[in-house]
Amino acid sequence: MTQTKSDAENPAAVEDLLSRGRSPAERLQHALHGNPALSPLIVLVLALIVFGIITPSFLRPESLSLLVQQMAVVGALAVGQTLIILTAGVDLSIGAAMVLASLVMVKLNTQGVPGFIALLIGLAVGVLTGVLNGVLVTRVSLPPFIVTLGTFSIFTALSLLYAQGETITLPDKAFLLTTGRTISIGSVSVTWGVILMLALYVVVGFALRATSWGRHLYATGDDQDASSLAGISTNRVLLSAYIVAGVSVGVAAWIVCGRVGGADPNAGLNYNLLSITAVVIGGTSLFGGRGLVVGSLIGALIVQTFNSGLALAGVDPNYQVLATGVLVILAVSVDQWIRKVRA
Repeated sequence: MTQTKSDAENPAAVEDLLSRGRSPAERLQHALHGNPALSPLIVLVLALIVFGIITPSFLRPESLSLLVQQMAVVGALAVGQTLIILTAGVDLSIGAAMVLASLVMVKLNTQGVPGFIALLIGLAVGVLTGVLNGVLVTRVSLPPFIVTLGTFSIFTALSLLYAQGETITLPDKAFLLTTGRTISIGSVSVTWGVILMLALYVVVGFALRATSWGRHLYATGDDQDASSLAGISTNRVLLSAYIVAGVSVGVAAWIVCGRVGGADPNAGLNYNLLSITAVVIGGTSLFGGRGLVVGSLIGALIVQTFNSGLALAGVDPNYQVLATGVLVILAVSVDQWIRKVRA
């Protein structure tokens, strides 16, 4: 009798009893439901192994460090995109906003504004793009898809008008190029942009895991009406998510400046979809309320791993795009399966 009571009061024992009647597929389903970053991590490890076998040079330290450098911009944007998707929204304008912010900071710098001041103004532009999206979603009550589809066109047009369709190049020693400078440790090179991106993940990941804001954001994405009834100011939470996404836009804009040596008004055409792809492949549910920001980092690595691995293997670039599309469909399918988990 005492043993039975002890088991009943022990959550681990209860879980063990419940799991005995589950099939292997159901156990996997429960494991993935409780660990959103587990499935993308498995995919990343398998992809590295497969491409390492196909092309041995792929797993060299210098190749892996280059891979990380190449995904830094998408990785930074994926942080903001994760927050929006966690609230059951989507941001189709995030890449265009990044291009606009990068153009502002670079053009101001070339016109004589000190690099640090130009950076702050560019960061402010990124935040303002997030504020605009957030206000339209929370105050005007427009769907995020429609809002960001519209602001995508607005930000793209503003970028082309502001830069007059021309690429702007920074001088070699410009402050804004700091994110493109490398730190070498043996054969491994890491740019300051990568370090900045990882710092962004640490800060946002901590905020989501250890603060009331993070808990409120998850609750709002899971069920906005129930969260509102529970006393959570859901509109304020949604607006804050778009504002923090705007910060990630500004950070990504600085990283892209260091990567391309300036700013290009036509550079962000794919970043919108790549950031969404990284988040979805990383295990964050498109229906909101479930996911980890570290999963988006893994997702961005998966996308870049497939692109780089297929390129090194000599595969036609069109098949690289095909592989990305297949990954997205598989990720959404797995998410649908995981959401059907039963106790």
